[in-house]
Amino acid sequence: MVVPLIGRLKGHEYAALVGGFFFLVFETAISFIIMLLPIPIIQWFHNHSRTLFHRFSVNHANGKSEAEDVADAIRMAKDFGELCQYWGYTHEEHVVLTKDGYLLGLHRLPAKRGQRKRSPGTSTGKPVVYLHHGLLMNSEVWVCLTNAERCLPFVLVEQGFDVWMGNNRGNKYSKKSVHHDPNSVKFWNYSLDDFAWHDIPDSIQYILDITKSSTLSYVGFSQGTAQAFAALSIHPQLNAKVNVFIALAPAMSPRGLAAPLVDGLMKASPTLVYLFFGRRAILSSATTWQAILYPPIFTSVIDTSLRFLFNWHSHNISYLQKIAAYAHLYSLASVKSVVHWFQIMREGAFQMYDDDVSAFGSPGGRAYRPARFPTKNIVTPIVLLYGDKDSLVDIQMMLKELPDHTTVTRLDGYEHLDILWGKDIDKDVIPEVVNALKVYCDDSCGSPDKFKDGFKVFER
Repeated sequence: MVVPLIGRLKGHEYAALVGGFFFLVFETAISFIIMLLPIPIIQWFHNHSRTLFHRFSVNHANGKSEAEDVADAIRMAKDFGELCQYWGYTHEEHVVLTKDGYLLGLHRLPAKRGQRKRSPGTSTGKPVVYLHHGLLMNSEVWVCLTNAERCLPFVLVEQGFDVWMGNNRGNKYSKKSVHHDPNSVKFWNYSLDDFAWHDIPDSIQYILDITKSSTLSYVGFSQGTAQAFAALSIHPQLNAKVNVFIALAPAMSPRGLAAPLVDGLMKASPTLVYLFFGRRAILSSATTWQAILYPPIFTSVIDTSLRFLFNWHSHNISYLQKIAAYAHLYSLASVKSVVHWFQIMREGAFQMYDDDVSAFGSPGGRAYRPARFPTKNIVTPIVLLYGDKDSLVDIQMMLKELPDHTTVTRLDGYEHLDILWGKDIDKDVIPEVVNALKVYCDDSCGSPDKFKDGFKVFER
């Protein structure tokens, strides 16, 4: 295994490296032990963590409110289908085969609340919208909200759209390939490049084939925006198939992490991530810890991690929304895709994966420059919505790399995840998305008159 720059690390970076290594050894050992435990024992740990929490929590009240019941129901939903069913929607499941052999799960909401499409897998004649999640996520993040009016896919369905949600290779709904076993290193040998070359364009083409539409609208969150930036930049023909690209919490070249030690260490040598996590899936034990820890404790762990790594305080996300959504936050992703992000952060450029890891930090400098995604070539209209408290968004750098037809909306006081789950997204975010769809949706989407005005579509 190649570990570049190991000789150039500072003393405190060595300490962080050694400490991180022993922590991961401990965490791996505990996870392996837990994996061998029978379910009753795991449930025992869960129950006792709950007892300890209630013993030391001064805010615990007896009995549950209706809002707490909703949050618990969302939290305990096993998959995308159960989340939709809870709110009265019937979904469709589709599978697209990429050109390099991965099978990706697609989820579709073709009909309004309480309605069912008579012929699944066929055109609805409605304008088509495609939503794509961020890093370490899956399509459940769009529908795990505690209010239907704050759930973007549900609002779009009620507004008259045919809504589709994609999934990256390797995650909960796309862990299969016709060429590689998911337990093999080869299965996980992918980065942002592969999302851009295959996952995004192949998913879009599948959706257009099913819906018989000539174009669709793309809404991405975080890495889901980066994948679209990359795909549209290297596939000129794809621009003719996307009538508008709406980027929520857009990611292109983040400055880095808020934790200086971790940020410096990973930028000094991005491939150290391979030393920590191997070359398969990253943080694969997260779901195990989630099963053991009582939800409020697990929520506190996630909040602490986000505050340490990104300086996010999540004040705009309610406590019950966190309880509900954090259970659906994590999904498997490749270590290589995370390494790719640290390469991008280190170079300060939205570039393709650099396979020559030994070139990092070479004393004589680089003999070449990794290929960059030519984002200025994007023809599709671009609408950016970003939070001014989001540490991962460098809006000025981004605008320098995007075409002049890009428009920007700043969301005051918003952090990264706030744009997905914030308490006021039905007022601040969703109207902006729907208005952009109305402006840029062309004739193939149908008449704008069919879209409803306002968002009071969830009367009980």
